[in-house]
Amino acid sequence: DFELQCDGNRSGHLQNGEAEFGPPVNEDVVRVIAAQLAEIGDQLDKEIQARVVNDLVQHFLNENLSIEEITLHMSRVVRDLAQAIPSDMEQEKAMLVLAMVLTKKIANTVPSLLQRVFRTTVNFMNQQFHNYVVEMVSA
Repeated sequence: DFELQCDGNRSGHLQNGEAEFGPPVNEDVVRVIAAQLAEIGDQLDKEIQARVVNDLVQHFLNENLSIEEITLHMSRVVRDLAQAIPSDMEQEKAMLVLAMVLTKKIANTVPSLLQRVFRTTVNFMNQQFHNYVVEMVSA
């Protein structure tokens, strides 16, 4: 299994000092998927209210909350927002994009949270959507 990173690159593992990558992936397919996700993200970006972002910011700023607690809260927010998405869009795709858009909005609101928000989002996406991303890329 290879892992698709948030920047669109594949992670590699070193074996015998040499980079070893997973099975070959059609880079054009990855670009098409990325473009589709970006377009969906632009549409969803306009619909996310500032209070939702501010509530998430407060959770990220709360040092007493663990990453797991914040991830659970983010999961609830993403699921709540996904309920308002038109039914013609795949639920998993909508939730994946919502997580990315929320991350962008939080980082734009409080840039000092970028590292914590990014780690939490990657963790959330790996837990919830790893198989979905692999299926999208291999389809």
